[in-house]
Amino acid sequence: MENCVFCKIAKKEIPCFEVFENEKFLAFLDINPRNPGHTLVIPKEHFRWVWDVPYLGEYFEVVGKIARVIKKSMKTDFVVSFIIGEEVPHAHIHLVPRFPEDGHGALIDLSLIRKIGKEEMEKIAKEIKENV
Repeated sequence: MENCVFCKIAKKEIPCFEVFENEKFLAFLDINPRNPGHTLVIPKEHFRWVWDVPYLGEYFEVVGKIARVIKKSMKTDFVVSFIIGEEVPHAHIHLVPRFPEDGHGALIDLSLIRKIGKEEMEKIAKEIKENV
């Protein structure tokens, strides 16, 4: 899709804090993170919705792999996922590490966005990428 920001990221036209890439998928830190390590996993090919991805099983295998790496890298007990799909019209799955008293409660508070500087984002991305 011509004006899709995630397609541009996948084509390396827009930089990102990449944590994983293979021929079909890309994972990168969300620039509006709900917690440190908040990662988006996208198919490189444009699909509007996650449920439109024809290789959905492979997609979720990658998502599971990345979630386990985030758990280890961010030294947390669990990582939650959510799929909304309205923020950017390109299939994407959010992976958010959870921490004690992170302010989210039982569900992720979408209005709670952390301010994390570029250097810290680079450090987090490097740590996750090295553990993949």
